[in-house]
Amino acid sequence: MSTTSITILSIVIIILLLLLILSMIKGIKIIPQSEFAVVERIGNYNRTLKNGINFIIPFIEKIVKKGNYKEKVMDFPEQDVITKDNAGIRVDTVVYLSITDPKLYVYGAENPMKAIENLSATTLRNLLGELELDETLTSRDTINSKLTLILDEASNSW
Repeated sequence: MSTTSITILSIVIIILLLLLILSMIKGIKIIPQSEFAVVERIGNYNRTLKNGINFIIPFIEKIVKKGNYKEKVMDFPEQDVITKDNAGIRVDTVVYLSITDPKLYVYGAENPMKAIENLSATTLRNLLGELELDETLTSRDTINSKLTLILDEASNSW
């Protein structure tokens, strides 16, 4: 081999090593405490990254969604509800939720937060529509427990 071909080969090897090092650096992902990241490999769900240092294969795997496990408070706008005895009341709804399964959160519903809002509004209207005005004012704990149970069952798939 001539010195020219050795030089060219050395340059090619150096460039390949630099590209390998850069892609390894690009593959290092640091996930903060109480957060997660959902990884897809070639368009399919692969795994969920937990907190700490993680590695993904560059160009083959990508992070599609990041989120956190912290409890979220969703305050929905007031809504008008008609009770069983045709009395109109105005109800303010606050829902506390946390993500328990990141895969279901990402792939279970297109917009999970909007789905929770719609589901809670509909469920609350149905529950209050079955009660008379006096019952709605005195049985707040019962309404809360029924609403929680229904929301838990409905949101299990996402």
